Amino acid sequence: MLRSLYNWTLEKAAHPHALWWLAAFSFIESSFFPIPPHPLLGLMCLAEPKKAIRFAAVCTGASVLGGLFGYLIGWGLYDTIGAWLIGALGLTEAFPVAACHLREYDFEAILIAGATPVPFKLLTITAGFIGMNLVTFVLASIVGRGLIFMTVGVLFRLFGAPIKLFIDKYLGLLTTLFVLLLVGGILAVTMIDTGDDEGASGPCSQATEVNPLA
Repeated sequence: MLRSLYNWTLEKAAHPHALWWLAAFSFIESSFFPIPPHPLLGLMCLAEPKKAIRFAAVCTGASVLGGLFGYLIGWGLYDTIGAWLIGALGLTEAFPVAACHLREYDFEAILIAGATPVPFKLLTITAGFIGMNLVTFVLASIVGRGLIFMTVGVLFRLFGAPIKLFIDKYLGLLTTLFVLLLVGGILAVTMIDTGDDEGASGPCSQATEVNPLA
């Protein structure tokens, strides 16, 4: 079934309108959608390796714009929409920890979230809620999102055919690894700096609440 779904998705990824779908998924994933655009980007790059860098650039630009939308939700719509989204995504406990890290590490926190499986939408909404400097937020988002998406684009552009053969052979294993990375990123948000019950000492280890625009 996984193989059939993979082949069907690959056909759709090569559709003339697939670029618009990639942009849409990249945009909404940065603010509220739970599914990341990475699989679709990879499949589109597999289908047309010569356009891989173009696909990655679209993914990066749309993701940064989506991050600004997430920032807007946190800045002006948190009470009506943002809090509900954070809860629906199961990130309520991670929210004060994320806010603490943004205040402590600013640019670096957004950069790490943008380039790793840590849920980027959590950081975009939180950044707006605490009133993070907008220029810093945008620059960090461009670097972080560009790092992960453009790396994919360049790799597929250079090694498209061999990578496709590798994925065809190890699809099940790669799917499992991707899910584990995604879950690990979510857990990292809630566990980082917490330590154990007796020795938690990180600056954000005891964060349980957050005030806006502090």
